[in-house]
Amino acid sequence: MVIIVGSIIKRENKILMIKEAKKECIGKWSFSAGHLEKGETIQEGALRETLEETGCTVKLKSLLPIIHDVRNEILVIHFLSEILEENEIIKKDEIMEKKWMTIQEIRNMERENLRFPDRIFDILDAIENKEGYALETIKDINM
Repeated sequence: MVIIVGSIIKRENKILMIKEAKKECIGKWSFSAGHLEKGETIQEGALRETLEETGCTVKLKSLLPIIHDVRNEILVIHFLSEILEENEIIKKDEIMEKKWMTIQEIRNMERENLRFPDRIFDILDAIENKEGYALETIKDINM
């Protein structure tokens, strides 16, 4: 199973979106996220991916509902976060640009311009419905 971790950065009434530069999804908008690396906690992975893809240092505030893609064996874990510091994008080979957008602006985008639109809309629904969980919901152990 693949584990994808990321962070949804919310500032005032806007969310930071990234435009992908990777060959398989070039030009599509998404939230920052990527593969959890071996030895990383879920929170560490989300913080790393957010920094690498957006240049932003964030504070994780709450855990959003986890998305389990059974068919493709992917577990997607996002956190709602607040921005502490914003810098230039670090991985320019992966990210073309970043842009602050309202939830309505994201919802109004053409589906073909979004990477995983159903996943994005599910996450937006969770944010609008305030479906967050305490960070302590995740317990890290070393076995």
